[in-house]
Amino acid sequence: MAFDRRLILCVNWPLLGLTALLFGIGVLNLYSASGFRMGDELSMQPFYNRQLIWGLGGLFCMLAMLVFDYKHLATIAWPLIIVVAVLLVMVLVFGKTVSGAKRWLPIAGYSFQPSEMAKIAMLLLAAKILSKRPDRLGWIDLAGILAASLPVAGLIIVEPDLGTGLNVLLLVCGLILYRGLTGPVFKTLAVAGPALIPCGWFFLKPYQKGRILTLFDPQRDPLGAGYHIIQSQIAIGSGQMWGKGFLEGTQSQLRYLPEKHTDFALAVFAEEWGFVGGIILLALFSLFLLQFYVTARNAKDRFGSYLAAGVFFYFFWQILINMGMVLGIMPVVGIPLPFISYGGSATIVNFTLVGIVINVSMRRFLFKKR
Repeated sequence: MAFDRRLILCVNWPLLGLTALLFGIGVLNLYSASGFRMGDELSMQPFYNRQLIWGLGGLFCMLAMLVFDYKHLATIAWPLIIVVAVLLVMVLVFGKTVSGAKRWLPIAGYSFQPSEMAKIAMLLLAAKILSKRPDRLGWIDLAGILAASLPVAGLIIVEPDLGTGLNVLLLVCGLILYRGLTGPVFKTLAVAGPALIPCGWFFLKPYQKGRILTLFDPQRDPLGAGYHIIQSQIAIGSGQMWGKGFLEGTQSQLRYLPEKHTDFALAVFAEEWGFVGGIILLALFSLFLLQFYVTARNAKDRFGSYLAAGVFFYFFWQILINMGMVLGIMPVVGIPLPFISYGGSATIVNFTLVGIVINVSMRRFLFKKR
């Protein structure tokens, strides 16, 4: 099928520009996070170089999402979720163990993280299922979509990767609320949900319980579970209003701040650019999320609307949770900050999802063949 050039006029350029800007800020921040001082010299690790390479791969995937009508994605939803489930099982059997977790599948000398692919698969499947429901969801509809999503999320959590598994579940829950529940279902869940949350404590691993307890009292284990939060708060606080300047952050450059290129990349940014820089970054993310909302509202069909809404929830929860844990008001669950934190598979998925939303935006009008 030939590509209609008129679609280019309908590209969501603000979303494309914000994506490029956020990725650029992320690479610049990773350049700083890659450095550590030894005396008067600044040594560098190749995190930012690798991120640029992953960004090019993500850009290719994003552009690939634009060349076909997004409605064709509905046809691959079930096959893709089955492939992902098989890969997740393979991870548990043959996966590469790093820091006590099996999350990566070694393929031809490279490490692939199927749980990142699960985010796309779950988005497509949830959007397909919900787009076929003309009314608000009842118990049977709710049970159907949970039956499709819980096994996938469960396989991810067992790795263990609580952050990614939680992200998949929150994406689905966001779409369920976006679609709407019948009155009795909503009221029952509103009462039973909060009551059942404490039961999850008994299913957590000891280190996960430690992270939750540390949230309320970081000083209970200052050199263990509380170390990340304490050093992150020191870094953010030391940035004050205007920050210490690029490459001048002492917590990151002197290697006090752990995971500074992944989960705590925001702390590096806040230390160097201060409160003002943090507010600007938050504003950019807000405008970024707004584009997904506008696209979901203006989509020409339900499937497209749910795709855009699902991507909104995907990024929204990641941004909220990562910022919360870096500030010390949420437990550390290993969720990165989109486009700012280092991560190959995550970067490709982020660009791919943006490409899907741009595809929906491009085709919000129907074109007739001349």
